[in-house]
Amino acid sequence: MKQTNPMRLRFVEALERRSADHGGKARALLDARLSELNAQHAVRPVLRAPTEDMAERKPAPGPLGELADSVAGHARPSAPEMLDYFRKIWASLRTENHLRQSLGQVPQNAGPLNSNSLVHRSLSLMRELSPGYLQHFLSYVDTLSWLEQLGGSEAPASKETPRTASGRKSTRSKSR
Repeated sequence: MKQTNPMRLRFVEALERRSADHGGKARALLDARLSELNAQHAVRPVLRAPTEDMAERKPAPGPLGELADSVAGHARPSAPEMLDYFRKIWASLRTENHLRQSLGQVPQNAGPLNSNSLVHRSLSLMRELSPGYLQHFLSYVDTLSWLEQLGGSEAPASKETPRTASGRKSTRSKSR
């Protein structure tokens, strides 16, 4: 026997599998081609003729069939896994939206101490250094904002006591 190319051997094996999946005239053509390849390269002995039981059995799945069986065998992700996935996506989208909003609020000629400019710079820096921390931070800010809206935006009561109606300060007389 001559030494054969591994690729040629894989081709012959694939042709054998394909031949086993077919019957009738197609099977005869594939077997003839296999016999020719085996004779040319002395790869392996010629296949035997198909028998009745081989024609009746279910053909072996090809690579695509194996992949489909593999995919069908895996369970779909559970609801909590899907929720976590979509929460992560939503958090990243929300973070990007907040960054775009902060950039939109920065004036064109903002000075170095402009509060909007400082907020945008700090968010951009957080995004570069720690995107996970930025998401948690923005989630915290969102929660605080939501709680503020829920409680109402009323100003806290002043601690000062109202002045007298006359508007004058009361003076105490000094004892002499």
